[in-house]
Amino acid sequence: MMSELFVYGSGGFAREVAWLAQELGYAVRGFIDDNTERVGKVINGIPVLSFEEAKANAGAVPLALAVGSPQIREKLYIKAQEAGFAFSTLIHPRVERSQWMEIGEGTVIAAGSILTVNIRLGRQVQINLDCTIGHDVILDDFATLAPGVHVSGWVWIEKRAYVGTGAVIINGQEGAPLVIGEDAVVGAGAVVTKSVPPRTTVVGVPARPIQK
Repeated sequence: MMSELFVYGSGGFAREVAWLAQELGYAVRGFIDDNTERVGKVINGIPVLSFEEAKANAGAVPLALAVGSPQIREKLYIKAQEAGFAFSTLIHPRVERSQWMEIGEGTVIAAGSILTVNIRLGRQVQINLDCTIGHDVILDDFATLAPGVHVSGWVWIEKRAYVGTGAVIINGQEGAPLVIGEDAVVGAGAVVTKSVPPRTTVVGVPARPIQK
């Protein structure tokens, strides 16, 4: 019998996560959406349920969070955890990774990504398509990499930081990692050459803070 799971969200990334889960042999019981206009629809053959409908199965069917915003994902995590849900960790079969890794609960790693050695991933980390992560990298809880991000060695990406599509983060040094601070945003295509303070958005080549 196939294992079942729910996917929290029903947008584009949620559809991709559902496909990933199916590639791993899961039967997706339903998308969960808090938008009542979506509830009752069927997307790619999967019904969209309200949170209350899904909650009746919280003890039996785990879920995967499939919302790109780290801040919203954290709120949904707390809501689902309080309702009694467990969380599935989903790693696509076409991910290359070493044995020297720590992977937190609920992490999602999409196809084509490569993770090397001595890497630590927190809870509910999202690593999208075709990312590369070098040695001695830390991604804290809810950190998010969009497609095609390249992270060199000795980098620390703190809680809820978001790194946009195609961004590049150069290496730090042993004992002095390059740090992307909590809730920071790295814009698409940016090249990060030095640490980014918390709650700061950087863009460009080299990446610089947006002036408010």
